Amino acid sequence: MTAIDTQNEPAIELIEVAKHYGNVTVLEGVTLTVAPGEFIALLGPSGCGKSTLLKLIAGLDELSGGEIYIGGRLANYLKPAHRDVAMVFQNYALYPHMTVRENLGFPLKMGGVEREVVRSKVEAAAGLLQLSGQLDRFPDELSGGQRQRVALGRAIVREPYVFLMDEPLSNLDALLRVEMRAELVRLHKRVGRTTIYVTHDQVEAMTMASRIVLMNRGIIQQVGTPAEIYSTPANTFVATFVGSPPMNLFKGNLERSGQQMMFRGPFEVVIDTIAPAGPVTIGIRPEHVEVGDSEVKAGLAAVIDAVERVGPDAYLRATSPQGVALTARVDGATTPREGDRIWLRFSTQHLRLFDAAGNLVMGKA
Repeated sequence: MTAIDTQNEPAIELIEVAKHYGNVTVLEGVTLTVAPGEFIALLGPSGCGKSTLLKLIAGLDELSGGEIYIGGRLANYLKPAHRDVAMVFQNYALYPHMTVRENLGFPLKMGGVEREVVRSKVEAAAGLLQLSGQLDRFPDELSGGQRQRVALGRAIVREPYVFLMDEPLSNLDALLRVEMRAELVRLHKRVGRTTIYVTHDQVEAMTMASRIVLMNRGIIQQVGTPAEIYSTPANTFVATFVGSPPMNLFKGNLERSGQQMMFRGPFEVVIDTIAPAGPVTIGIRPEHVEVGDSEVKAGLAAVIDAVERVGPDAYLRATSPQGVALTARVDGATTPREGDRIWLRFSTQHLRLFDAAGNLVMGKA
């Protein structure tokens, strides 16, 4: 196999990639460019097509349409072994009868690499992953985190052009996942290889990726940095999928009032936009909702239904007299209680306006 060595081409380029199973469309016209060295997270709900897309890049499934380029080479007709990618799966898939050393070196051994070269690469990968003291142990003698490191190490020793990871941390407990997220980020910085990481966990995507590709129903909804995805969601799906709690959304109408545009819904507020009048949705993140105990202009009255304290913060779940539910994040040191009447104010600086189709029209960065 000829190794990929290019500085001018994208690491991965997808052009109108499609996948169909009979009459069922899993992916529809996916176009994406990944730069060399990027850490890209494919994020979305179960069944959105993200794992299928990863398998298409790896060559583990056949395209229904479109083109895939890896390092500038058309990969549509290349076998998986010739694509210079390494895949890490959700299940560790380690050989139980082999030691850590043997598991790490197995891909190289199968490729006919000289024994001394295998030894050198295995020891280098083990040092990188803090497995040097575990090389002579068997998988059932390791913790879940150590087994996952072995699975990663088996990919690293191959020195691929691209790493493909399909929810590799989903089998770990919560604390270990946090630790492994940090380790994967450090590993990426050291190794510097292009990485495409599939996850349904927005925290993983937000904390690890240089860019997020958010998918739903086989279509890319938005591509951007974690900050861009969070602060300026491209549509209402992104607004509600990213963020915990999600963005508050209020339906209403945009109307002309003199020389200004006015949003009229559960509350009224002047909108600085050139969007046409008609049905719209206003969005605002919980941390940007201002909470007070006295009536305010351009505000909304509500009654607290529940108070959820999460460390230094508290989330107020409230309902307006019109039956509109919303969430506000406040300082956890405050003492709101269920049943309290509050007034909520929405600053135009943090409002996001979506049109009738749910697409962002105001609030773009």
